[in-house]
Amino acid sequence: MAELFQFELVSPERQLLSEQVAEVVVPGAEGEFGVLKNHAPFISTILPGILKVRGEAGGWDEYFVRGGFADVAAGGLTVLAEQAVPVGEISREQLDKAIQDAQEDVADAKDDASRQKAEMTLAQLKDVVEALKKA
Repeated sequence: MAELFQFELVSPERQLLSEQVAEVVVPGAEGEFGVLKNHAPFISTILPGILKVRGEAGGWDEYFVRGGFADVAAGGLTVLAEQAVPVGEISREQLDKAIQDAQEDVADAKDDASRQKAEMTLAQLKDVVEALKKA
C-alpha cells in the first residue's frame, strides 16, 4: 500500500482539497512532476494544465489549474492556484471564454514582453483543451 501524505489544493475562491493522498502530479513550470510521501522540499510555479491526485483507494481525480505555485515541504504538498476547477466541472464555454480573453490580450499587448506573456498563456490554454480531449 502506498504511503500517504497531506495534500492541500487551494484557490482564491475556496479550498478544494485537504486530505491524505498517495501521489500528486503537478503541471510545473519546468514540466510535470510527481510528488510522493517524503519528497525533497522545493517550490515550483505551476502552468495552466491538469493536476492529478491519486487517493488512498488508488483512483485518480483531475483538476484544471491555472497559475500559482506548489510548495513541497516536510508536512506534505500545498498547491496555491490562481484558478482550480475539478475537470468534471469545466464547461467548454468557460475554456472558450478564457481562450478568447487570451487572444484579446495578445491583440491588445502594448510591448513585446506583454505580447509574449499573452501568447504563452494562449498556447497553454490550447494545450489544456488538447489534454481534456484525451482525458
